[in-house]
Amino acid sequence: MILIGYSGHAFVVYGICKAAGLAVAGYCDSEEKIFNPYRLPYLGTENNENAIKLMAQQGCFIAVGDNGTRKRIFDQLSLKDMRLFNVIHPRSITDSSVTIAASGVMISAGVIVNSLARIGTGAICNTGCIIEHECSVGDFSHIGPGAVLCGNVTVGEGSFIGANAVIRQGISIGRNVMIGAGAVVVKNVSDSTQIIGNPGMPRPV
Repeated sequence: MILIGYSGHAFVVYGICKAAGLAVAGYCDSEEKIFNPYRLPYLGTENNENAIKLMAQQGCFIAVGDNGTRKRIFDQLSLKDMRLFNVIHPRSITDSSVTIAASGVMISAGVIVNSLARIGTGAICNTGCIIEHECSVGDFSHIGPGAVLCGNVTVGEGSFIGANAVIRQGISIGRNVMIGAGAVVVKNVSDSTQIIGNPGMPRPV
């Protein structure tokens, strides 16, 4: 597998791949990294002809934390019929009734995904988050470390739920929303809103 992106988030992805027995053959990025803790070969950008050939043969994973950037790269690679994998840590727990999109999903160590939840394409379920029954995590969203989605929560496409945030049961989070770390969300949140605090309130502009 080839990693696209090679910094902090990618290092976590590499650890998941290693735990899951997935070999990583190299990385793509905008430039070669001086800090290369896993001594991976640099293959150029994801648009490099040689990198494209390797990704077509071996598959790839977009190891980029920023939701918009991840979606943009995913859309570009999808047009080239790349093999886009999921990476799921063996020490995560997902109920057998959970629906996980076919590509681009990261589920990190300690994550719990319960009955009838749905995880969208390109979504990140970061370390130790809890996604309770019947939740829906939208495409290219990011559930931060330790965040808790209580039952029947909907998270829209491209939204970010900060570390240790708690979303009350039945809440709907719109598209491109940012929920701050530690926020407690007790009301529905409209698109393109920033929420901070306990109880969660719109962030002053």
